[in-house]
Amino acid sequence: MGIRSVAIQGERGSNSHMAALEMLGDVGILPCALSAQVLDAVVDGTVDAAVLPIENSLHGSVAEHYDLLLDAPVRIDAESQMRIRHNVIAAPGVALDEVKTVLSHPVALSQCRRWLAAHPQQSAAPFYDTAGSVKHLMAEHLLDVAAIAPALAAKEYGGEILVEGIEDHPENFTRFHLLRREDHSSYVTAPNKLSAAFVVEHRPGTLVAALQKLAAAGADLTKIESRPVPGKPWEYVFYVDFRFKGEELADAALAALRTECRVVKELGRYQSAKN
Repeated sequence: MGIRSVAIQGERGSNSHMAALEMLGDVGILPCALSAQVLDAVVDGTVDAAVLPIENSLHGSVAEHYDLLLDAPVRIDAESQMRIRHNVIAAPGVALDEVKTVLSHPVALSQCRRWLAAHPQQSAAPFYDTAGSVKHLMAEHLLDVAAIAPALAAKEYGGEILVEGIEDHPENFTRFHLLRREDHSSYVTAPNKLSAAFVVEHRPGTLVAALQKLAAAGADLTKIESRPVPGKPWEYVFYVDFRFKGEELADAALAALRTECRVVKELGRYQSAKN
């Protein structure tokens, strides 16, 4: 794809870092504290692309990332689906019974409730990032603290995995989007999935009419998400993903959508991560 550098939200060793490596191989990683900074790095050319999570099968959609996709001059070039595994990681030589505190991002903690409940001697504490919690305990030489994080974080910072796979549900997947600037050439071949955002008039039946237009055009709707329109209480932007066979169908579906909507933005065409 000609991509040599990628921005992610969070630290090296995070799930986003793992997703970037799975999608693109050995690329340079730019960690960013905020998701908005990730897209800024793409838009200003600091990096070639970004990898951001868009949805988790247990936690749901990442609302902020939908908002950023609407506003930023970027497009979705690919998606991936990655199984999320949470591991207890500590400094080398630390035994589990020596751990008093377990750090991690609040979402990760919420996905490991059963393990945490079974180990009341270790109190859970929220931290800004899963991989960042490993980075922190290693940098500070904490010997009574562990982290819940991806295996890559242990490798990245020299930690040791004490317990593997402590997540409550094995069917824990996250979808990631690969984002590039709109004015960059697309390397996507044979796309079969499209993401779009649209706004309907604020009157009865407009959403139903828009969805009927998509169905009549032959679009296979796989997701719909709504987000508030800033400054317009109780009005919404709708985000849809749909699969298609042939780009003529995708063009027809968008054209049909535009007949019912006052705003339509195509967010990207790409290959579905799950056929």
